[in-house]
Amino acid sequence: MTSTPTEPDQVEEPELPLLSAPSDGLPPVVADEAALAQVVAAFAAGTGPVAVDAERASGYRYGQRAFLVQLRREGAGTALIDPAALPDLSALGEALTGVEWVLHAANQDLPCLVDLGMRPTTLFDTELGSRLAGLPRVGLGAVVEELLGLRLAKEHSAVDWSTRPLPAPWLNYAALDVEVLVPLREALAARLAAQGKLEWARQEFAHVAATPPPAPPAEPWRRVSGLHAVRSRRQLAVVRELWLARDGEAREKDTSPGRLLPDSAIVAAARAVPRTAQALASTPGFTGRASRSRLPLWFDAVARGSALPEADLPAHTPRSDGPPPPRAWAAKDPLAAARLTAARAVVTALAGELDLPVENLLQPDALRRVVWSPPAPLDAAGVRAALAARGARDWQLDLVVEPVTRALVEARVEAPVETPVETVPPQGPGGGTTAG
Repeated sequence: MTSTPTEPDQVEEPELPLLSAPSDGLPPVVADEAALAQVVAAFAAGTGPVAVDAERASGYRYGQRAFLVQLRREGAGTALIDPAALPDLSALGEALTGVEWVLHAANQDLPCLVDLGMRPTTLFDTELGSRLAGLPRVGLGAVVEELLGLRLAKEHSAVDWSTRPLPAPWLNYAALDVEVLVPLREALAARLAAQGKLEWARQEFAHVAATPPPAPPAEPWRRVSGLHAVRSRRQLAVVRELWLARDGEAREKDTSPGRLLPDSAIVAAARAVPRTAQALASTPGFTGRASRSRLPLWFDAVARGSALPEADLPAHTPRSDGPPPPRAWAAKDPLAAARLTAARAVVTALAGELDLPVENLLQPDALRRVVWSPPAPLDAAGVRAALAARGARDWQLDLVVEPVTRALVEARVEAPVETPVETVPPQGPGGGTTAG
């Protein structure tokens, strides 16, 4: 058999080198107060930014708490801390006051770090910085490949970090994540500076650092996947009761709610509203061992939702202080719909010119709220103040206020005006109007 020669333009790119082991070796896990005190002293004496990461077990345990905290700083090396054994890391947080933290996707890790007593006063988010720099992929592995020319093994990213003891390969993976963050920060800062975006990034990072973790939603059960398939208020009540039952059981057992009962099963039960436990047992999603072992709990929830008085049934849509969903604007307020189309178009075009994701140029919710209830008078000063009140940063305002204001004004001018239909009085037999 003859082989086909390789075309000159088909030469494969050489594989990037794989980071396989921490440069300083794998440190022991810090799990007692004496070892933690040594870490606090070492990191307080270190220099430069500190790389910070946290590993959660959200697919296995209840909630979003951290089960491993990793840090690295010049002069201190790498520390791997077990927050299950050391739930109060406030002394470490205080030692790092005023130090720049480097995180990847800070909004994911900050809530669990704050719960441990750690909160940065200043930070550099390499995921957010990658978005501002226009990188096509912003996952940590992809950005490390793009900017550092290295590969990170990611096979342990979804493991159960509540496992004790943690296997050495998992700890190796966790240590490498923080080893690349400070070099990545330097490479990203250089790229952002070359693009004229470094000040934008500084403002974004300051906003992230100053923003407290979001409050829990008023009706978290409405986040059930597939809820759009549930039509009636009675069915929504069944969803709510099943969600509450599942959440209470998951909290008590410290397990991920989805491991007890998947969202798809909640939706299926709500649509069917089974009248007996046997009927519920044959509903899709209730045949698994975890679901079936708690069948009385689930059926009691279905029965409660089925028996609720009409006045206590949940509303079809959640309570909101904001505008309606954009898909409803054309029917509710055609002029507002025209304004939204025009404003979105100019923001999208500007984001393309700047090589930015449109949602990073201006938060969609801020734009919708201002477009739905525009300031009066409708001018640049009013639009700037309205967007600033919704959290837009100065760099965003400097870029979007003029084009958005222009789009809103033009949409108002160009909006079709309904011509009133002239009423013609009925005529009598002789052509005159009839007297009434």
